[in-house]
Amino acid sequence: MNKEDQVLKGLRDLYNRIVWLNKDKMEESLKGYTSTEVHCIEYIEKNIDSNVTKLAEFFYMTRGAISKLTKKLIEKGLIESYQKSDNKKEIYFKLTEQGKVIYNIHEDLHQEFQERDKAVFEQITEEQYDSMLSFVDKYCKHLDAEIKKVGIDSK
Repeated sequence: MNKEDQVLKGLRDLYNRIVWLNKDKMEESLKGYTSTEVHCIEYIEKNIDSNVTKLAEFFYMTRGAISKLTKKLIEKGLIESYQKSDNKKEIYFKLTEQGKVIYNIHEDLHQEFQERDKAVFEQITEEQYDSMLSFVDKYCKHLDAEIKKVGIDSK
């Protein structure tokens, strides 16, 4: 296996291990909510004036899929829609109090997982971080260009 294959396999294996290790605790703590719902809640909380278009771009989903998702979150009482007084056309989303509860549970779990894995990250040098971040940035830009070629809008 060449180094490119090793890196890609390593990234997939790393991601799969993280998901597997976190899965039971996430599912137990966030019972009744899908991963997509929870991450949508997270995005809305962290990004002012979230709307269907911004969510679709971020999650690489269609606007129709995001509309269904946000409708479901509204029905569950986790988000609410609003309009700005200067723009009655656009609909934005914000968290309800119940949505903030879910957001905080999710954030607390991420903090717990970061603490668990802290020992690894403490060993990484600035140069190693810079190198990894450079690779991720280059790969993302390449993939964005490929996405654009097939006619799907990227970020």
